[in-house]
Amino acid sequence: MSFSPDSPYSSGLNPERESAGAPLAQLVPLISFRGIYKSFNDKPVLVEIDLDIYEGETLVVLGRSGSGKTVLTSMLVGLNQPDAGTITVAGVELTRFRSDADWRDLRLRTGYLFQGSALFDSMTVGENVAFPMLQHTPWSEEEVSRRVHENLAQVGLAETEQMEPAALSGGMQRRAALARSLALDPQIIIYDEPSAGLDPVTGAEIGQLMRRLQRALKVTSVVVTHDLHLAELVADRVALLFQAQWCFQGTHEEFLQSSHPEVLRFLYREPPQEDETK
Repeated sequence: MSFSPDSPYSSGLNPERESAGAPLAQLVPLISFRGIYKSFNDKPVLVEIDLDIYEGETLVVLGRSGSGKTVLTSMLVGLNQPDAGTITVAGVELTRFRSDADWRDLRLRTGYLFQGSALFDSMTVGENVAFPMLQHTPWSEEEVSRRVHENLAQVGLAETEQMEPAALSGGMQRRAALARSLALDPQIIIYDEPSAGLDPVTGAEIGQLMRRLQRALKVTSVVVTHDLHLAELVADRVALLFQAQWCFQGTHEEFLQSSHPEVLRFLYREPPQEDETK
């Protein structure tokens, strides 16, 4: 099925945005979280979470393991639902969605890079990238083939179409998964720990690739990570989760200059104080 031209997620998502350099107070958020609360087994994971994400920016969500980063971002594609609060994308309230049909347009407009890549082992690299096109579009075999080659070339894997995922290095697998996330020309890309399990050099290469793609494709990127070097490479803004709430939101430069105790502990890789873990 082709994308509906009058879909709220079609091109020109945020016409009220003035320019990339406009003050945030003058811009209309593409994505808004308001009063989000989520718990598992009566343990709060997210409490009174407010967050705005603007079209064309890269927002990095930082936090310690288990802080709720992935829970928050997975709500944008319906993998988790908040217990309370609202989420809107381009003015459409996601928290009113009740079926897969409700989610369809947004999911087709959102690329999701899973932690660990999540490639299908039984398919070649090219077949992995083609999979969402074959499932969700009416494109011809020739069009799908052209787009697969184009997507792989975008991530530096033009010669890997016939290879098996197991034959690729960890960094190449991450690139192939990223090519798959680009298959349907997304306007939003969610990255879940994109550098996890990679050596520092390969992780930096993935970060540089993410930044190049964001600038070239003008996508809105939401990056979940605990990798400070990756954040430095890709972030326009940073939000830090601690004890189920935000303890910081701002630019990367402001993050580096913050005097908040948890920001400092995070920057210097120090454990939380004993009384804060109880």
